[in-house]
Amino acid sequence: MRLFLRFFGWIFAGGTIVFLAGVTTVAGALWHFSQELPDYSQLQDYEPAVMTRVHAADGQLLAEYARERRLYLPIQAVPRLVTNAFIAAEDKTFYDHNGIDFVGVARAGIAYLQNYGSGRRPQGASTITQQVAKNFLLTNELSLTRKIKEALLAMKIERAFSKEKILELYLNEIYLGIGAYGVAAASLLYFNKSVHELNLPEAAYLAALPKGPNNYHPFRRRDDAIARRNYVIDRMVEDGFVTPQAAEQAKRDPLTVTTRSTGAQIAASEYFAEEVRRYVADKYTENKLYEGGLSVRTTLDPGLQKAARKALIDGLVRFDEKVGYRGALQKIEVTGDWGARLADIKALADIQPWRLAVVLEISERAARIGFQPARDQGGALVKQREYGSIHLDGVRWAKAASGPKRGRVPTRISQVLEVGDVIYVDPVPDGEAQFRLRQLPEVSGGIVALDPNTGRVFAMVGGFSFDQSQFNRATQALRQPGSSFKPLVYAAALDNGYTPSTIVLDAPLEIDTGSGIWRPENYEGKFYGPSTLRFGIERSRNVMTVRLAQDLGMPLIGEYAKRFGIYDNPTPYISFVLGAGETTLLKMAAAYAMLDNGGRKITPTLIDRIQDRYGHTIYRHDQRECRGCSSEAWSGGQPEPTVIDRRERVLDPMTAYQITSMMEGVVQRGTATIIREVGKPIAGKTGTTNDEKDAWFIGFSPEMVVGVYVGYDKPRHLGRGGTGGTLAAPIVRDFLKVALADRPAVPFRVPAGIKLIRVNPRTGLRAGPGEASILEGFKPGTAPPDGYSMMGVSDDGRGAPPPQQQAPPPSGFPGLFSGRGLY
Repeated sequence: MRLFLRFFGWIFAGGTIVFLAGVTTVAGALWHFSQELPDYSQLQDYEPAVMTRVHAADGQLLAEYARERRLYLPIQAVPRLVTNAFIAAEDKTFYDHNGIDFVGVARAGIAYLQNYGSGRRPQGASTITQQVAKNFLLTNELSLTRKIKEALLAMKIERAFSKEKILELYLNEIYLGIGAYGVAAASLLYFNKSVHELNLPEAAYLAALPKGPNNYHPFRRRDDAIARRNYVIDRMVEDGFVTPQAAEQAKRDPLTVTTRSTGAQIAASEYFAEEVRRYVADKYTENKLYEGGLSVRTTLDPGLQKAARKALIDGLVRFDEKVGYRGALQKIEVTGDWGARLADIKALADIQPWRLAVVLEISERAARIGFQPARDQGGALVKQREYGSIHLDGVRWAKAASGPKRGRVPTRISQVLEVGDVIYVDPVPDGEAQFRLRQLPEVSGGIVALDPNTGRVFAMVGGFSFDQSQFNRATQALRQPGSSFKPLVYAAALDNGYTPSTIVLDAPLEIDTGSGIWRPENYEGKFYGPSTLRFGIERSRNVMTVRLAQDLGMPLIGEYAKRFGIYDNPTPYISFVLGAGETTLLKMAAAYAMLDNGGRKITPTLIDRIQDRYGHTIYRHDQRECRGCSSEAWSGGQPEPTVIDRRERVLDPMTAYQITSMMEGVVQRGTATIIREVGKPIAGKTGTTNDEKDAWFIGFSPEMVVGVYVGYDKPRHLGRGGTGGTLAAPIVRDFLKVALADRPAVPFRVPAGIKLIRVNPRTGLRAGPGEASILEGFKPGTAPPDGYSMMGVSDDGRGAPPPQQQAPPPSGFPGLFSGRGLY
């Protein structure tokens, strides 16, 4: 007995020593690992990378920019259905444990022993809290050390944060596939809806993804995805989150995933969105743009944007088709599966309803075509093939652009198309499965529409296709504005003693430039003799404009050009008055806006305001003071709010009205009469550069300015008659017909001090009874006399003054002094 007790005592003592040694070892290990733990308190100030969202003026989503597509949602904003789904799938005892699920750990240990040597990945037992510790503070390393640190951190996090805070961190950080981080972004990207709109099967599918998004891809591994979704639904039933009846119905639902595009969300707005992206990145850095969670409210009007896009595209195509057909994009073999070969050719994605097709068969008056096959959401080509036909009427426009048959109208389909030709087509209205031949225009251009009073850009299109070229011709293309610059010269004259009725000689002129004699000419080579300033701008007289510049002096005109923002550092060469310098379409449209609004300085903007991730406004375009706008409630007798406008005045309001009235004459009697079809008061000016390389028209109503530029990216001749009045003005007409369709015809406001007098439009003198006349605006003390004197005639009355010495032209401006073709 004594021997037994002694033996038992030794066993007890040895066990105690081993136990104490084990406890000491574990305690030491825990102390050791706890010294290397990262600081978990940083979770309190967690600011994840959040996507920047850009909205149109009406609130529609325009674009999103992010490195990690995430929208941060506080836990109070996450529906209970979603949180229940994730808890059922990932951590059923989440609200019961203190960071570690010991039962789950034991279960995972047993499974590990059972599968030892099989090569299978060990079964996980991590709680949501442990996943937060790993995702935020540790790596994905598979090791015992990392698991110990993860467990220790989980217990510390549980003591420091509430369950709701831990769940909030988890649901906003977890990666759920296809670039989505967090449940809010995943809901949008998978189902194109907010988390509040998710139903049971959709919420269960999102909760199925943390185990491995690629393993449950909705298209590539659809059966696995549905099985995992249904597994989550069953777990929700077990945990009492949903009823068995609701679960059975949810499991019968198909997995319907509607992925959302990551590009511009509003049709035809790609150039606008990219311009906003560049501006925000330049102003706040790319990190702020892609990770800062900014909210950008733009000035874009989606309806006007679509109208601008259509007007520009129609205009470019109209011109290009007049030039002729250049042939197929390329040729492919049509035997066998032609669809796979056609699918390998990149089609422009932003020129709908145009479609890429291949010619399969040809008869005398028709061609059978096959369309580029679509791809399913998994990226595989669909097996179904679509067909259509092109009749002879659909290729009538396709005259040969070059060669011996140049300009001939085709009488047979075979004169235009061949089997294997890859072409673009678009549907013929009211023609069943009938299509019209199209070709991508070589010519390009831009259009911009803005508010003359605030500078807010309603619409902007920078080319035929953003998918084809991201170069924005409205903001990045530096081109000569031609005669569209002339209103600035005439405004300078009206500000300095001239009136719309002042007579200037339209006759041949020679100027010694120091390197030769420059003889400016009018576009059509004619001269009209003594003419009014109004006639000079209505008919775009080059020589009259040069005479004005000589009288005013180039330094003054350069100051006006700089004041209106057209040129930053204008060069004082006489040819610049005919638009020989280079500027952008947006700058020209902004300058015209200042003429339209009565002479107030405006800065064009695509952005109304920018807010940071917390909703604080960090940028606002409109800096005008509004007195009385902050009142919380309206009280009787309270004065109406007033806007205090302290913006710089760049032009006298009376001068602005006079030049506006003269540009109304451009539309009514001058070089842009096609604009009269709009049926509303419109003023504007055409512009055509030397050798007809660039065509412009900028027009405006009292509430909108629209500018259009047309030209080749590598400047070349547009063809005889390729002027602003024939190429650019029709595009503005088409746009304004839509933009102003539902707006009343509002006349331009006459400022105080202007006196309207009826004058003869040809002589500028007061009109007599029964004489053809117009109402002309005059400043106080400048009413037209009964007779007139003529600027540009020498004192002896014998004609033009002798040649005047001018500064020689700069070496970098070839052709600026040719003087012809500016219209």
